[in-house]
Amino acid sequence: MKPDNSTTLARAALSRLFEPSDSVGLGLVAMVGPVDALRIARRDLSADTTLGCSLREFLGIADGPRDPLQDGLTRWAPRLADLSPERDLATLRRLGGRLVTPETDEWPEALDDLQGAAPVCLWVRGTQSVPPLSRVAAVVGSRDSTAYGDSVTAELSSGLTERGYRVISGGAYGIDARAHRAALVSADGQGPSTIAVLAGGIDRYYPAGNEELLRSIAHSGLLISEVPPGGSPTRWRFLQRNRLIAALSAVTVVVEARWRSGALNTAHHAAGLGRPVGAVPGSVHSANSAGCHRLLRDGSAVCVTDAADVVELAGPLGGEPLGDRARAEAAPTRDQDGLTVPDLLVLDGLPVRSTTTVDKLSSVAGLSVREVISGLSRLELAGLACRTGEGWRRQRR
Repeated sequence: MKPDNSTTLARAALSRLFEPSDSVGLGLVAMVGPVDALRIARRDLSADTTLGCSLREFLGIADGPRDPLQDGLTRWAPRLADLSPERDLATLRRLGGRLVTPETDEWPEALDDLQGAAPVCLWVRGTQSVPPLSRVAAVVGSRDSTAYGDSVTAELSSGLTERGYRVISGGAYGIDARAHRAALVSADGQGPSTIAVLAGGIDRYYPAGNEELLRSIAHSGLLISEVPPGGSPTRWRFLQRNRLIAALSAVTVVVEARWRSGALNTAHHAAGLGRPVGAVPGSVHSANSAGCHRLLRDGSAVCVTDAADVVELAGPLGGEPLGDRARAEAAPTRDQDGLTVPDLLVLDGLPVRSTTTVDKLSSVAGLSVREVISGLSRLELAGLACRTGEGWRRQRR
C-alpha cells in the first residue's frame, strides 16, 4: 500500500515535532490522524473542548485544571518554525533511506503492540526490508563489557544468525557492538545482517567510535530511528529507543548488565509486551552481571547460556531440538538411563567378567527373589543382562 503524500509529510513533520513516546501527541494522531494532528499543532485547525475531553479520556487522564492538549500545544510551539518535512525526506533519499509508516506494507506489525507508545514513523536506512517479529532476537548489555561478556555475545549472535534470526541491538559500545559485529560476520545473505536502532538520526553515526561499524550495518543491515535526520541522541531518546528494540524482537537477551543498566530497561519493556526475556549468568563477584542476576532473581528473565536456549524461548523456526532437550540428546547415553530403582540395584549387583546366581543377587541388591527375577528379565530385554549356563552377568551395550 502506498501512502498519500500528505500523510507521509505529516508523519515526517510530527516525528520532529514530538519527542519519542509523547503520549499527548501520539494520542492526538490516533484520534484524528496525522494530517489533522499536524494542522492542530500548527493551529491551522482549532481544537474544540470536545476534542480535549476525548483526548483526556483516551489517555486515561483524570479530570483536573490542566488541559493536556493545551499543554502539548505550548510544548510543541517552539519547534514549529523548524519543521521542514520535505527537507528531511530529501536528506533521507540522499542517504538511500526510506520512511516506513503504518500506511506502508513494510510497517512492522509488532510495533502495534506498543499501542499508544507506537512511533509515528520509522526512518530506515538499508536495502533490506524490516524482518517479521518471529525472526528477530535482541541481544543487549553493558557498554563497559568484559572479555567474558564479549565472548558469550559473539557466540550467541553467531548461533542466532546461523539459525535464521536477525540480531537487533542499539549500536552502542560493549555488548551491542559485539552483537552487531558477530552477526555481520555470520550473515547468510537472506536478510539484513543485523539491525541497529539508534537514539539519534540515521545520518549521525553515534557513538563516533562505532562509525565504521554503523556504516557496515547501513550497507548490509538496517539502521532504524524514530527521530528524523540530524536528531541528537539525548538520554531520553536512548531510553525510549529501547522500547522499539523490545517490540521488534521475538525474544530479548541481556548478556551483561550492571544493577542500574539501561539494558534492564529494554528487558522490562519486553516483559511488559509479553515477550520472553533471557539473561546470561555471570560471576557473583562481577558488577557487570549484577543486573542479569537481578532479572533472574525477580523472575523477569529465564537463564540462557547459548543460542539454542534463546531460540527455545523465542520459538523455533524449524523442528530441531533446542536448549536443554538438544543438550540431553547430544549427551552420551548411560546404561543407567531410564531404569527404575530396583532395576538399578540389580544392575549394580551383576558382575562383568564372572557370573552370579539369583540368590546371591537377592542378597547383594537387598531385594526379594521375585524382584530380582523380574528385574533380570527387564535388563535382559534392554540388552544389559546376559544369562549363561553358569548364571547371570552384566552385558554392556
